[in-house]
Parts: sequence; structure tokens; C-alpha cells
Amino acid sequence: MRIQRRKTRYLALGAVAAAAIALTGCTAGGSASSGSDDNVTLTFLVSESPNLTPEYWDAAIARASKEVPGVTIKKVVGENTPAYAQQLFASGQAPDIFAAGIANGLAQKGELAEYSREELEAAGITDFTSGTIDGKFYGIPTAAQAIPLVYYNKDLFEQAGISAPPKTYDELIEDAAALKAAGIAPFEIGGGGKDTWATAFALNAAVSADVLIDDPEWFLKREKDEVKFTDPEFVGAAEKVSSIMKDGLADPDGMTRTYADLEQAFIDGKAAMYPMGSWFTAAADGKKLDNIGVFGWPSDAGKPAFPVVTGAGMNVNANSEHVDLAKEWALAFATDKENLDASAIVDGGIVTVKDYTIPDGVGALYTEMVAAYDLATSAEATVPAWGNITGDGALPPGFNDKMIAANVDLLTGKTTPEQFAKYLDEQYAAAQK
Repeated sequence: MRIQRRKTRYLALGAVAAAAIALTGCTAGGSASSGSDDNVTLTFLVSESPNLTPEYWDAAIARASKEVPGVTIKKVVGENTPAYAQQLFASGQAPDIFAAGIANGLAQKGELAEYSREELEAAGITDFTSGTIDGKFYGIPTAAQAIPLVYYNKDLFEQAGISAPPKTYDELIEDAAALKAAGIAPFEIGGGGKDTWATAFALNAAVSADVLIDDPEWFLKREKDEVKFTDPEFVGAAEKVSSIMKDGLADPDGMTRTYADLEQAFIDGKAAMYPMGSWFTAAADGKKLDNIGVFGWPSDAGKPAFPVVTGAGMNVNANSEHVDLAKEWALAFATDKENLDASAIVDGGIVTVKDYTIPDGVGALYTEMVAAYDLATSAEATVPAWGNITGDGALPPGFNDKMIAANVDLLTGKTTPEQFAKYLDEQYAAAQK
């Protein structure tokens, strides 16, 4: 068994980005209660996905509730994003507990409860940079994720005469051309309808390789207005993604597929490469696929981008009527061994809690991904997964939604990379006001 003690420098959304769905609620972890002295009801916002199913959340909630007697959890299903959280607080509907780190823009307003370092250390937390804003702790960082890596179909590579993953960006495009010549769509890139957020992974990968490998603090500098999206390195990354689409190197149906359909299309062999977060390992291993490999999007110079975040995991509403109990329950949920195991198996989380050991029976792709993560961290070769940071250096509230919409226009050829970058600078400045 391998003991994991991982550290990263940035705060990010800990779970997979969620589709926007109607706000609904149900009770888990005990019988319903109005919140008497003996039994307190707390609301808990979660997002459901093909990996994080209703059954996953119900079982995890029940395990945590056993550790904190007298608590009944009302599960609220919605969207775990900073912008959505802002809406809930503004409308007076904010739950007591959130399932993913959403601190930026809320902590500064006093909306989120703080944890002391002593509280976190006692729970086995080892990362004291994630979940922080201005040196204060607002989340419970327990698991790292790589967002994104590139997953590839080994059988399709072999059909196109490709013997190994590409090591430089030129090789990536050469391989894509070989796949296209063999009648195989090189990339699965897209996300239609409510799932346009899924279109951003190729851009995130290219920016990680072209911008952050050379300057990991680029987004901290952007926050201080020391760099711009219109700078050549960012525009160059946008140009690469735009060219992939313009040159017909992606599944033509990708931009209309839902996130679930996008994943299934790659699994079904509709395309050979799939930029996606490390949670995809759970989907592939769950289907016992043995023909999927993984690599980091390569830079021009041949250094693979391994964008990593340690998710802040859980936030607590500072205005909860039972804030101390909510903090206790959130810690129990975040550090429960079975919940951590489920995070690894069901969602591809790389657990960072002290003395945690990976459970037996994890899949081959998860094992390969974690080995790549170990290699990257030991070589200090990771970069921040910039699209998912929510602490210091994060994209300002509301900006990400506008960037995603603009990215759709970039991928569909409605805007040029230069126009895209100019728009991002304008929207970034507006969001900071």
C-alpha cells in the first residue's frame, strides 16, 4: 500500500464540474427533523454526475452522519460553482454545507466559516495552501485531481500506426493527422446544451502547456494586472485549440454532445484522444477497459503539462444556525476512510489525507494516472489547474461562465483567438470591479 501525503499550492473545485439542474432536496442520514435540540437538520448542496450518482451521495452522507449523532442531512441537488453559490447567498437559499470548494468571492464577504489550522491538522489534513484566502482556511482539502490530462485509445493509436503517446506538441498534431488519415477522429472535444463547461478542457490543457509550464504564477500575475490574455503566449494556446477544430481534427458531433454522451463517445471509440479530468479514470475502470492510456498535453519543448489542484472539498455557511455542528459534520464527511476510498474509486480522487492508503482493487487506469501524478510531483513538474482555482489567484466570480461561452465561439470559428483574448481581458476587468 502506498501512503499519500500530497501538497499543491492552489485551491480548486474538488469534484467534477456539475451540470446546471433544478434545485431539489431530499433527506439522508436519518429521519426528517425540524431541528430540535436533540436532532438538527442541516442542508448539504451536492452535484450529481455520471460518477457522483444519487446513490454515491446518499451512502457517503450516511457514513458521515454516523460519526456525528443528532444530525439529519437534507441533500440539496444543484450546481457547485462559485457563480451559483453567489446566487444562493443573494437569494437567501444558501445551504449549511457545500460539497465542493467555492470560497472565492464568498469568503471575502464573510459568508463562509473559517477552520483553524489546529482543527484541520487534527483531522489529518496535510495541505495548508488549498482552501485558503489571504492565509485563512475555508475548505477541507483532502484530494488532488489532474484537470485535464489526455486519455487515449491504444487500439485506435495502433490502427493508425502510432506506437507511443506524443512527447511534443508537433508529435501530437502529427499523430492527429495520422489518425484522421486512417479514418479516425483524433479528438473528442465538446459539450453541448447545458454542458458547454466541458468544452473548456482542451483550452485548459493548451494554456497549461504553453503558459503555465514556463510561468506557474501567471494567473496570480493576471489578478494583479501584470499580464494579459492578449499576451502572445495565451493567444498562441488559444490558436492551437482553434486550429484543431478548424482543421477537422475533432469528432464533428462533439460540440453537440452532453457531457455524459461525450464520455460515452470516447469510450465507444468515436475518437482517439479525450482531454478530461482525472475523474475519467473511474468511468474507464468501472467498465474494466484495458485499452485506455493517459498522458499530459505536451508543450512545444516536450514537457507534458500536468495541471493539478487539491480540492478545497467542503465549505460551511458562516450564517448557518448550527455552524459548529456543520463544521464538525463536514470534517467527518471529508475525512471518513470509506468516503475517501469512494472518492478514489468513484471519482478518481488522489487522496492527500495523512496516512491514507489506496484501497485494494483500484483500476489499472487510476493506478497509471496516480503513478504519473507521483512522478510529476516528485519532479516538481506540476502546474496549477487554472480553470478550477477558487482561492488566491482564482478567476473572478462570474468570469468563468463568460469565458466558457466565448470558448464555444472560439471552437466553432465564430471568433478568432485574438478576439477571444481581447474579450477575456474586457470581461476579467469587469468582473474584478
